[in-house]
Amino acid sequence: MLLELNQIIVPPGQQLLLKNVSWQMYENILSELGEGRAARINYYQGMLEIVTPLPEHEIGKVMIGDLVKALLEELDIDFWSLASTTFKNEAMAAGVEADDCFYIQNEAVIRGKKRIDLTVDPPPDLAIEIDITSRTRFNNYEALGVSELWRYGSDTEVVVRLKSCLALCCSHE
Repeated sequence: MLLELNQIIVPPGQQLLLKNVSWQMYENILSELGEGRAARINYYQGMLEIVTPLPEHEIGKVMIGDLVKALLEELDIDFWSLASTTFKNEAMAAGVEADDCFYIQNEAVIRGKKRIDLTVDPPPDLAIEIDITSRTRFNNYEALGVSELWRYGSDTEVVVRLKSCLALCCSHE
């Protein structure tokens, strides 16, 4: 007996973890669920996570994303926000959908592109994750080469991880 994807319900604020998921299965799940879904899907070396955010999660995402935008605009730094775009690389066996993400240093490289291909394009410079209902795993961000990851949880403050792209960007003048 096989379980079909449309039989699975992930209520808001919950996560579903699946192990031993092949890259092709991951691609099929992304395709079947489509782009207009509320759930976030992350993949790292056979482990698939499906998370459906709560409203408080979205509030934190917007608040921190707006803070980053205001900071970059005030510093007159070009950026491109791609929200929860799916970034994936089969060779790295990793795929991630951040709560919000920004191209800052590499903004000019990807400006105007309709599709980002991590086999030739750089990953986002900054990713933001709101950890209210689940805990962000760093492996997929590191594998994909994301320079900086900020995490915010209901009991934590913003945590800066990986190399600091904002420090590099903001020190140019």
